[in-house]
Amino acid sequence: MRVYLGSDHAGFELKVHLANHLATQGYDVVDVGPQTFDPDDDYPAFCLHTGHRVVTDAGSLGVVIGGSGNGEQIAANKIAGVRSALAWNVETAELARGHNDANVVAVGARQHTLDEATAIVEAFLATPFSGNERHARRITQVADYERTHQLPPLP
Repeated sequence: MRVYLGSDHAGFELKVHLANHLATQGYDVVDVGPQTFDPDDDYPAFCLHTGHRVVTDAGSLGVVIGGSGNGEQIAANKIAGVRSALAWNVETAELARGHNDANVVAVGARQHTLDEATAIVEAFLATPFSGNERHARRITQVADYERTHQLPPLP
């Protein structure tokens, strides 16, 4: 599986660690950037490009990393077709994939040790979408809004 990684300065060390670790696990890792540490860089470009690559490469997944993961998730979700979830533990990473078919996970590098963050990302990558009808229905509702910009009726 191809995995795209993007970060900012706060996530740079974790991104480099994950790129190396995931490659040893057999993943086809693409480092979207940054390629060098720059304490003044901004996350939007890296996260937008990561999301775009995931959407245009069927079957791939993405990881966006910053200090908290919040801004990175927001930026990635601006790309149509991205379903980015902020995961703060293994369970939320598994739920993001299993229930929401998330294709990008956001991780806060300043919130976790390297081992904790690695476990979160591994759980995200290893968990398949459940295919459960109620989860698929909800994903379709969001995708329909994304396509049409028409709010669904309230029940």
